[in-house]
Amino acid sequence: MKRFLVAYATMSGSTAEVAQTVGEEIAMAGIEVEVLPLEKIAGLTSYDAIVLGAPMILGWHRSAIQFLKKHHKVLEHIPLAIFATAMSLTAATEKAVNSVPLCVDQELAKPPRNPQHLTFRENYASITHYAAPMLNAAGKNKPVSIAFFGGRLDYYRLKPLARLFVMLAVQAQPGDRRNWPAIRAWAGSLPQLFNSCNTRN
Repeated sequence: MKRFLVAYATMSGSTAEVAQTVGEEIAMAGIEVEVLPLEKIAGLTSYDAIVLGAPMILGWHRSAIQFLKKHHKVLEHIPLAIFATAMSLTAATEKAVNSVPLCVDQELAKPPRNPQHLTFRENYASITHYAAPMLNAAGKNKPVSIAFFGGRLDYYRLKPLARLFVMLAVQAQPGDRRNWPAIRAWAGSLPQLFNSCNTRN
């Protein structure tokens, strides 16, 4: 039986719940799945594929970037998929970034007021800006997919600097924007994506 890992970082538990849902959906394909926070992962060699998720606050969660860099040698031989939870995303027409397929929650993505002149907030929340550190950290191991989903924001759970940045720069409104059908649909597609990657290799 194949064995997948859904690894995650979280700020207030919201991304952990998304990771758990991703794991449940993958398991429905008859795959053994472990869902673990990054700090509890000892090694990766026993897994056939990795799903890594983390929230966007001041950029993608630092521990997720560190995870990719730390395990980059092992990850060159294990298929990888990435997801991020966010409260703001600028809509774009691209279906891929650096040839990596994108999955974007259309309920989260909002069109810019002027596509020719993005505001600071719109540029910061663009797919290109969000995905760049993920791809840089992944290095040679391009993910089979990068997904962006709505998250849940509670101001009182954020550290002061993060709260100030989200309120003033990103201007994200508190609330729960998680689109569970979209999350489950993406998760359900992963076994086939990983299998296709293994077939090409």
